Amino acid sequence: MEEDEALQALDSLDSFLEIEGDGVDIVPTEVEREEEDVGKVLAMRKMVLSGILASEEIYLNQLEALILPLKPLRASATTSQPTLSLQQIHIIFYRLPEIFRIHQTFYDGLKPQVLQDDDSSCVGHLFLQLANSLGHYEGFVNNYQAAVEMVDKCCQGSLQFAEISLNVKVKIPKGSKEQTRITSMEALLYKPVDRVMRSTLVLHDLLKHTPHSHSDYAELENALKISHTFLSKLNADIMIQPVQKQLRGEGHQLKRDGFLVELVDGTRKFRHLFLFDNLLLCTKLKKAISGKQQSYDCKWYLPLASLSFVPFEDSEPAPHIPASTEQEIEAIKTKISQLKSEIAREKKAANKNSRAAERLKKKLSEYEFLLLLQSPNNPFRLHNRNSKSYTFLLSSDYERAEWTDSIEEQKKKCFETCVLGSVEVQLLTASCMKLQTVHSIPVTANKEDDEPTGLYGFLYVIIHSASGFKRPVNVYCSIEVDSFGYFVNQARTRTCRDTTNPKWNEEFEIELEGSQTLHILCCNKTATGHQRSKFSKADMDTTDAILCKGQMKLDHKDLSEKDWQDRVIDMNEVELKLSVRLTSREFSLKRLPSLKQTGVFGVKIAVVTKRERSQIPYIVRQCVEEIERRGIEEVGIYRVSGVATDIQTLKAAFDNNNKDVVMILSEMDVNAIAGVLKLYFRELPEPLLTNEKYQSFIEASALSDPVAKETCMLQMLESLPETSHTTFLYVLTHLRRVAEKKAVNKMTLHNIATVFGPTLLRPSEKDGDPCSGVGASPPLTVNRWSLEVIAQDCEDLFQRAKIEASDGSTLHGDLAEAERSELKALYSWYVKHPAIHAYRKDFEIFF
Repeated sequence: MEEDEALQALDSLDSFLEIEGDGVDIVPTEVEREEEDVGKVLAMRKMVLSGILASEEIYLNQLEALILPLKPLRASATTSQPTLSLQQIHIIFYRLPEIFRIHQTFYDGLKPQVLQDDDSSCVGHLFLQLANSLGHYEGFVNNYQAAVEMVDKCCQGSLQFAEISLNVKVKIPKGSKEQTRITSMEALLYKPVDRVMRSTLVLHDLLKHTPHSHSDYAELENALKISHTFLSKLNADIMIQPVQKQLRGEGHQLKRDGFLVELVDGTRKFRHLFLFDNLLLCTKLKKAISGKQQSYDCKWYLPLASLSFVPFEDSEPAPHIPASTEQEIEAIKTKISQLKSEIAREKKAANKNSRAAERLKKKLSEYEFLLLLQSPNNPFRLHNRNSKSYTFLLSSDYERAEWTDSIEEQKKKCFETCVLGSVEVQLLTASCMKLQTVHSIPVTANKEDDEPTGLYGFLYVIIHSASGFKRPVNVYCSIEVDSFGYFVNQARTRTCRDTTNPKWNEEFEIELEGSQTLHILCCNKTATGHQRSKFSKADMDTTDAILCKGQMKLDHKDLSEKDWQDRVIDMNEVELKLSVRLTSREFSLKRLPSLKQTGVFGVKIAVVTKRERSQIPYIVRQCVEEIERRGIEEVGIYRVSGVATDIQTLKAAFDNNNKDVVMILSEMDVNAIAGVLKLYFRELPEPLLTNEKYQSFIEASALSDPVAKETCMLQMLESLPETSHTTFLYVLTHLRRVAEKKAVNKMTLHNIATVFGPTLLRPSEKDGDPCSGVGASPPLTVNRWSLEVIAQDCEDLFQRAKIEASDGSTLHGDLAEAERSELKALYSWYVKHPAIHAYRKDFEIFF
């Protein structure tokens, strides 16, 4: 395999491993370590050291590029026309030469040890020397903010220095197509800060894979203690800035109220909207002042008599909706999952009301609030006769229909416009705190421990039929399920045309992630696919009208894991018949071998490819080609469930070697084809990564240093059996192409990994344990290394924000400015948060 191809696949593989490794405690106990094969441990240690060496080489190249201008700048400072003064040079390059020499010495000592052919290399003394030299970083970190500000100031005052600062050439290690990479001095100045914050992580990685009997163990343990002490001292000097508090509110004499996101001058604002019998009141919760209760501020009110969903001639045009990037949304979700895992571990290890658990719950509520603010994108527009328009953003068509129906019902009773004086508005707003119906935003951090947190696993739903329509309609059903506090469309039936008694009998498999409610909407198909493309997103609600809607609470006690249960959902005059069945996540992957070895499902991949005389199974190639031909831009491809009967038809066609399978594929819905591909990998007796390599992949992905992780994972990928290796790369390449269309299909790499992670990686069942001896993964938790991904996302976003701001763009200008002023808090977050450490108990000092 070509190295570049492997490196491209690593990004995808890392995402799958991040999802699949969620919650798995990869750190063996002392007894388990004693029982492990020493040869495997030492081999993994060798790979870890190789990764550390590769990472160190990259870091040295960055430091070397950073200090390269130092000598000519100093020489220029003594001339009559200096580029920079000696004082400016001292601030920008403070302690960098010393740090470079320390790491050069470490690298020179480490390289010959790593290049030895055997596994007996002794490097503990080198890491101990490096740990004893960390004191040089303290001055650099404390000076960092001044250095960044000085670089910015000098760039504005000197075009020559600006050219130097923005075009720093960093050498690339051998083996890459490029010899150098252009970056900025400001970006490179961050590298030492990031490096020192990761110092304990590197030592943890190495210590985990060093046997207790190894001569290096004691020195590595000592180096780790020194690193702990240094970072705790550094952390004590850094203040964490307070973050926005979560909103809580109450309402007064309402017909309906709830938390919504309002779009105000292109900015998302969290509002509590109150629907009274004659007006709509939009409020903002005021922060509580010491000794006083919380209260509301009135932002505006709108008499229902003058309210319209249809714009007037002089109404304001629909505004641009500043949608958050998929990467930002997924980073928030990952952070939420990680915090939930931390809270669960804290409650298990200590009192459930411990101070650490309370701090984590507070942080969780903040991130869940942020997700609720950033995720909605469905516009809900209200217009007033005075040409003023208001835009809210909702995540669910069901929620938009609920608000629309409630307002229209009250409008029928309002014939006169009410006008309130300032005192009346004040009194009405004050009353909202006393008698509200929705007390808090829908975040799990607000729930008590004994409250249900939702279901995890797979919900199988058969939509049978509906009755009660008074006139013929072209009707289909849309299914929404809540996830992370907001609703996502999961499946849709075909359209039954010109009927009052539609019958679908379509089955769907819906993944649940802490889900508590299922929404079903019956919609009238009023536009063809070609016609729908002409409508803007703001007008989509006028194309397919919602005829009726209903919901079903998801409770584990009421759902059977064995038998189908018939349900009837009452939608006013319409009754919808369906059947449901639940499969918990831990039982969703059986990987039981097929009794029919002539087929492809449940048969070892090596057997299938040998029979077909190919490297990649025929079913994989055909499904991938068809999806790329006409489904790669399908919204929710691989997430939206296909019809179960279609999936079973395709499965039977492939299993029976049907000669017409290509024709069947071309006529089948692409979501069903995607479902067949997922089903094939799910039913393999052994996953593509193989049972044997699974834990090694998890451990390699758990390494803290990204270069070390990349090196180890490449080696593990190369060690797969040829058929698994080739098929895995083929599938990953396809999924990367799907992710490249994320702007259209809404499927980021993280979204795809969430779907495919367990399907491609989860080991076979052994002795009744669906997780093959590694322990069942608790649902919706995040592994110990997921913070690494978030941290990198934060760094990338920060750098991008500053570049855009310097170009005059205001898209991320505020973010960049905030990051500049609170960068020290960001460093403290890197050090402080327990999720970035391999052993939680060793890092209690950071609390």
